[in-house]
Amino acid sequence: MFRMPNSSPNAVVASPYTDVEVCRRIDVCPKLASLRSINRALADLIRSEQSYSSQIAEVIRRDPSLTARLLRMVNSVYFGLSAKVNSIEEAVFYLGLRQIRELSMATPVIEEMEKIQRSSVRLPWRDLWKHSIGTAIMTRELLSNTNVYVDDDTDYIIGLLHNIGKVVMAQAFPEEFNRIVGTPQPNTGAVCDLERTLIGWDHARIGGYYLERHKLAPEITHAVYFHNDPEKASHHAFFAAAVQVADHLVRQAGIPGGFEVVDPVSEDDWMRLPGWTILFGTGERETQLAHAAVSSSLARLPELLKGLV
Repeated sequence: MFRMPNSSPNAVVASPYTDVEVCRRIDVCPKLASLRSINRALADLIRSEQSYSSQIAEVIRRDPSLTARLLRMVNSVYFGLSAKVNSIEEAVFYLGLRQIRELSMATPVIEEMEKIQRSSVRLPWRDLWKHSIGTAIMTRELLSNTNVYVDDDTDYIIGLLHNIGKVVMAQAFPEEFNRIVGTPQPNTGAVCDLERTLIGWDHARIGGYYLERHKLAPEITHAVYFHNDPEKASHHAFFAAAVQVADHLVRQAGIPGGFEVVDPVSEDDWMRLPGWTILFGTGERETQLAHAAVSSSLARLPELLKGLV
């Protein structure tokens, strides 16, 4: 049973869908092949110590969407180049392997998520992609300022996929989804309350289950499942905490979550989140150092995203 939002403490309603029905609807949603095989040829090249820019560029040329994003990103104000870059080899040189890898992950995931968009209302999907990529970038930045060592792209992937439950919700529960996005709420917590009231599950639980069905690694599914409540995560709490804080940081930068209408995030509100405490504790020196590093990255984020989405 779930409490109705903005109601008295004793007002309780039953969920309209059983867990079995929720699972059934999610299970018939289209699968995302790219989640387990994200541009393997490019990833293998980037990992190789003997790779050359020309080889990487040749792989990128096979993907028109990736090529377009690559050139748009390198020619954005963020890089401040005096002359326009039209050569993929030059773009690879300027961007570096790390950002090429991030682009190679984001592009196929976004394209395949677009395939399962189904809703009777017009939605700002581009805002969702911008928010998702921004959250991926900031999740990586946050974890780089902790003692957590990540030797793969898990940190970026969990940020990129944290709101995939919203995409699945639009497909599996279109009527309820339309009500959710059309109902203004004071914060994301209230949005989750409404999701649980109308469907039984919120977007985090839906996304976590969906990714688990794709057989993604537990640290990814747990981070998505608990990204709104990292203090409840029994495993991989650091990943969930980083996503929670990153999500709020991106919202503070003026990049909304995509669909729901919520009030703006207050300045430095992210430092009061459970996720911030999980990542950096309560020591004054540690939090000040982390705040300075994160604020610097956040200031550059809007310009960087102009080139990505």
